[in-house]
Amino acid sequence: MSTPSSAGRQPQAGTRKFISGVVEGFYGRPWTMEQRTELFKREQKWGLNTYLYAPKDDYKHRMYWRDLYTAEEAEQLIALISAAKQHDVEFIYAISPGLDVTFSNPKEVAALKRKLDQVKEFGCRSFSLLFDDIETEMCPADKQAFSSFAHAQVAITNAVYQHLGEPETFLFCPTDYCATFCTPSVSQSSYLNTVGENLLPGIDILWTGPKVVSHKISVESIEEVSSVLRRAPVIWDNIHANDYDPQRLFLGPYKDRPTELIPKLRGVLTNPNCEFYPNFVAIHTLATWCKATADGGQRDVEMGDEEQDPCYSPQKALTLALTDWLQEFMSTDQPGARLKKESSDEEPMQTDMGESSYVPGPDENPLYTAEPLTLDDLKLLSDLFYLPYEHGPTARTMLQELNWLKNHSPAAAAETDMRAEWCSRAQQFDDMCEAVVQMFNRLSNAPNRSILYDLYNYICDIKSGVGLARAFVKTRGGQSEPSDQLMNNDPEPWGFRGGLSGEFQRMLPCHGNRDLFRHPPLTEVYCIRPYCPEDKMQVQSIFREMQGEGGSKAPLMTQPPLICDGLSAGEIPPSPQCALILEDETGVCGYALALTDAKPAAAKIQRAVSDSVLKDFPSVVTIQVLPRVIDSSPAKRMIGRLLSSIKSSGSRGVFCELRQSDRRMLDFYNKLGSFKPIKTAGLPQDIVAMGTSL
Repeated sequence: MSTPSSAGRQPQAGTRKFISGVVEGFYGRPWTMEQRTELFKREQKWGLNTYLYAPKDDYKHRMYWRDLYTAEEAEQLIALISAAKQHDVEFIYAISPGLDVTFSNPKEVAALKRKLDQVKEFGCRSFSLLFDDIETEMCPADKQAFSSFAHAQVAITNAVYQHLGEPETFLFCPTDYCATFCTPSVSQSSYLNTVGENLLPGIDILWTGPKVVSHKISVESIEEVSSVLRRAPVIWDNIHANDYDPQRLFLGPYKDRPTELIPKLRGVLTNPNCEFYPNFVAIHTLATWCKATADGGQRDVEMGDEEQDPCYSPQKALTLALTDWLQEFMSTDQPGARLKKESSDEEPMQTDMGESSYVPGPDENPLYTAEPLTLDDLKLLSDLFYLPYEHGPTARTMLQELNWLKNHSPAAAAETDMRAEWCSRAQQFDDMCEAVVQMFNRLSNAPNRSILYDLYNYICDIKSGVGLARAFVKTRGGQSEPSDQLMNNDPEPWGFRGGLSGEFQRMLPCHGNRDLFRHPPLTEVYCIRPYCPEDKMQVQSIFREMQGEGGSKAPLMTQPPLICDGLSAGEIPPSPQCALILEDETGVCGYALALTDAKPAAAKIQRAVSDSVLKDFPSVVTIQVLPRVIDSSPAKRMIGRLLSSIKSSGSRGVFCELRQSDRRMLDFYNKLGSFKPIKTAGLPQDIVAMGTSL
């Protein structure tokens, strides 16, 4: 059986081992104790060394974190911790008190210590405190005791870490655990900087990358966050997580993380699919990645354009994983399953020979014989359920072919040269659909039923979807009458997918905008025009509405004003040629306004702005669009035209002010790329200033 090579180096961070393994950190039904024990065996076999116990739906891990484990629960955890040790896997117990903990209450801190002391008595020596996916607003008691949310978390984490005797492995998950959560950016995040400065150096920090589910993780991004945290992070990788979409499963390889990251990280833990058995590929390929050699030696497979890493080939790793997984499929996990009889010196006792020795006659139906599952079947399965941001090669080809056949369907009925091409491509598409059906049939007959049952809903769904597409193409080609599978006035329920959720998605204007196969693009028609005095009330209305959407829980009257608020409220007119309106078919849905000289607006709210800031950024801009504008392109076009007008006026730079709670606009300016955070004296605590040179 092929396994990830053990010849590669074991990465080291000083004298501490490189953490590599699995985090059970998803929402949904936790894995069973038997499945976790099986995981430990696999980790040991493949060279991984860590398991982080953090199932979100374990009540006593998160919701009822104060409650001690019962005798029966304790017995299970003791057995689990012991099983991990037997297989040289470090068991890290995580607890997530952030939903309702009062950081400043000594009784709460004592309850947390008491809970972890109990787990320590079970034999656990490694721990983790998680503060992910919680509200960031502190209670009044904590506001009096701590200057910020980060200080509160750091205080309780340091106290618990020291109480436990400063374990060799102790992980902390911040609330801002990815770059998109950081305000205004990773390097300028006061939360992360507080954590990095004050968290004790023996505590490691979990990080998911640029996003919650990161498409790619670059060396540069890790160097940036490491500088802020003052330590190399442990990646909590959600690339194979599927708890956010019950219709998706991810069977593609671990990829888009260069092996150059390995020496710059403290470790990598994959948080994979909720279903245990389909995670074979995710964990196997991670193990191959972790053992990638650093010498850039000769590659033994030819790599495509997308595979530039000299030390790791995702496609080779995938083939290795699928080859091993095939053996798992072919091993029975149920008593009484029929397998090919092995040769034996002793012939077992035969019973009930009458039924088992039935031989059909010449005019009777032959006995059903299941075809064995093949490696090509598993490669197709992986292609159909690949990764969050991409389909596998076969799936992409099927989508491209169906799109071409649909767009050129008139050629199927015309006596032209294109008809032959259409029919040929239709047959190729039909062959691909038939391969999916045969893959489904062979999977359904595989001896290992545990794997099948985890996959069954997914492969049934894709088989039905492929069947609808196949019937559509045949009907367009005149090969059959319109199928009952296609939509009609009284369809069978399998002809419309997704239930109520599907109905909601089809009614929303954004449905399809995030499809991995984007054709045709779904767009609204927008008009950008100059602002006129008659637009004043509409702009004020949008301004008031978006103030309520900003995300701050503080009353509007208590929030410090922004310099640009006077523009939006109509108290200060915009500079000539520096005001634009965005309209859709419903009406005005956005605006972009600017003052080439920001001093009058600053004076109106009695805000002192330093001369050095105004020298570099003399102009101020504000932009808002209503939530119904789901496409960012119109806003980008507006800001582009506005900056061009400001530059034409002779200005050398422009700035904007945003509230830290307004994540929507912070994200917009960050993604523009040209606006960067600027430091200005006297800026209220919850306001961020960003500027760009012209």
